[in-house]
Order: sequence, then structure tokens, then C-alpha cells
Amino acid sequence: MSPEVTIVIPTRNEEKHITQCLRSVLQQEPPPGGFEVIIADGASTDKTRELVEGFARQDPRVRLIDNPRQIVSSGLNAAIRAAAGSIIVRMDAHTEYAPDYVRNCVEVLRATGADNVGGPARTRAKGYMASAIAAAYHSPFAVGGARFHDPTFEGYLDTVTYGCWHRAHFDKFGLFDEELVRNQDDEHNLRITRGGGKIYQSPKIQSWYSPRSSLSALFRQYMQYGYWKVRVIQKHRIPASIRHLVPGTFVLALLGLGALSLSLGLGYLLLRLANMAAGKGTELLFLGFAGVSAALGLLLSVYFLAALAGSFLTAARSGWRLLPPLPVVFFCYHFSYGLGFLLGFLDFVIGKKGPSRWAGALTRGGTAQQPKSKASA
Repeated sequence: MSPEVTIVIPTRNEEKHITQCLRSVLQQEPPPGGFEVIIADGASTDKTRELVEGFARQDPRVRLIDNPRQIVSSGLNAAIRAAAGSIIVRMDAHTEYAPDYVRNCVEVLRATGADNVGGPARTRAKGYMASAIAAAYHSPFAVGGARFHDPTFEGYLDTVTYGCWHRAHFDKFGLFDEELVRNQDDEHNLRITRGGGKIYQSPKIQSWYSPRSSLSALFRQYMQYGYWKVRVIQKHRIPASIRHLVPGTFVLALLGLGALSLSLGLGYLLLRLANMAAGKGTELLFLGFAGVSAALGLLLSVYFLAALAGSFLTAARSGWRLLPPLPVVFFCYHFSYGLGFLLGFLDFVIGKKGPSRWAGALTRGGTAQQPKSKASA
């Protein structure tokens, strides 16, 4: 008899997390009809496959399948195609789940009639920097007020963490877009809302994500998010939310004013050295340099004050010991996402080409095969 629910988990080089993840998955309170677990592994080069195979030998509910493309979207699709259940619950290897996670997903899906349901984004950090990154992750200043970051919010929204769907949902809205290395969840949820579907979040559905533990890893992660967000917007001709455009605008202003200020300053110095005296041209250059530098200074000052205020509010909620790195963490979130967004704009919109090689790299555990892009669409 087929199980009612199929849990799908894409993996690649997850030996540090997969054991803890699968233990929490297999300890789930079974929903009516039971569940199976399909792990789609993207050619891991560490002990991930060995560990999963060990679980599969001990528990017939666990199955391991291959994901040759190595990216999350192709792994999810492979697992969904292999699923026996009529309900699909998506999980992530970097996350721990409450024992009633699956049962609550199924109950909320049936009670609301929504096309996708999930719980709010919660974190469980290990280490000082990871704790600061997690604290900022839950701040409206870092994420622009996205409601799925609010652990108390219940109701309809534009995207949700992970997801739970009726299997027939994918016949209506399609599977995940395998062109996208990142943002495949956002794009799929955008497809649902644009198609008249509903997405629902319930705090009863509880899980705890393990955030990045260094600024460099966070920078790579969010630069990819910003980069691939451009492709999502390009495909749908409209952003899911205005908050997605703010970091790119900020970084464009920062880099543009910085470059203009540097150019005017160098021009002024060169003219002074050539003429040894200030003329009308050098005076105009100086005034331009002074004006642009003032605008840059104002932008940085406003951002610094906002980041400082956000850091104090976040530290008051999450612990004062986290205050020192928080301004830098916030800047890392914003600058990396904004920079990635601008690079994506250059590739997909201006250049009308496929993704750059770096953008196909996974932030955790290797390099994905480059997807076939349709950037000119």
C-alpha cells in the first residue's frame, strides 16, 4: 500500500547535517496513511550517500535517488517524480523538524485548502557568528519585513519556508524551474500566486534552519539570491515584492557615487598638477567632487544610522553580546544581495546571456552543472 505522504530532500555534501536531519525526519508523528522519505543526492563527494544508505538499510521508508544536475530544483523534481504519496512535503538537510511537523503540514493543507502551506522561518545557530547571522535574519531591517521571517505570523502570504502540496498541484502549476540554481522556491510560489493560488503559513508547523556560520559564506549565499532573483523577475515581468529591488538600488547608488567621486577627485588633482593653479575648469571639478562626495557621505551616514538602530533593536531581542558584529552582518546581507542583483541584471537583461560560471556554483559543497538559460525570454 502506498504511503499518503512523500517527504522530499535534495542533498549534496551534507555529511555534517544529514544524520541529524534524518533522525528528526524518521521520528515524525506519522500522518494518516504514513510517509516515505526520498533523498535526491547531487553526486556528493563526501559521506552523504554512505550515511543515507545506512538509514535506508535500517528503515524501508528511506530511498536514495540520483540528482545528476546537482542543484536543488532538479533534485526536488526528481524526488517528486519518484514519489508514491499524494501529498508532498519538502524538507532541507540543514534543518531540524518538530516531531509533529509533517502531521501539522497535512492538517493545515487540508484545513485551509491552500495550494502550498508551511511554517515560518526559524533558526537554530551554533557558534557566535552564526548566532549573529541568525539574529539579523529575523530582523525586518535585514529582510525587508518578509512575513515568513516572523515566527508568530499566521495567514496568507507570498512565499513560505519549504512547502507542502497535494501531488496534483504540480500538474496544475508545474514543477520547480531547473534553470534556477537559487530562488526556485520563490519562483514556484510566485507562479502559484500569479495563477490565482493561495499560500498559507501556520506557526504550528515548526522547523529550525541552521544558518551560515561565516560572513564569507553568507556573502556568497546572498549574492546568489540577488543574482537569480533577476532571472525570476525577468521571467514574470514583475517582482514579487518591492523589497527585492531595494538592495540593488542601494548598491548601485553606492558604487555609482563612489566611482563618480573618485573620477572627479582624480580629474581635479590632475588638472591642478598640470596647471599649478586653480582655473574655472578645476573649480568646477572641485565643486562636482565636493557635491558627489557629500551625497555619498550622506548615503553612508543614513545607512550607518539605520544599521546601528537595527543592530540595537536586534541585540535587545536576541542578546547584547551579538551587538558588535551586527552592523557588519546587516551590511553583508544588503551589499551581497544588491551586488548579485546588479550582476544578474548585467548578465540576463543587458547581456541577454546565460548565467556566469560563478553563479552556477553552490554555496555549500561543490559546483553545479550549468543550467540551460533562456535569459532572452
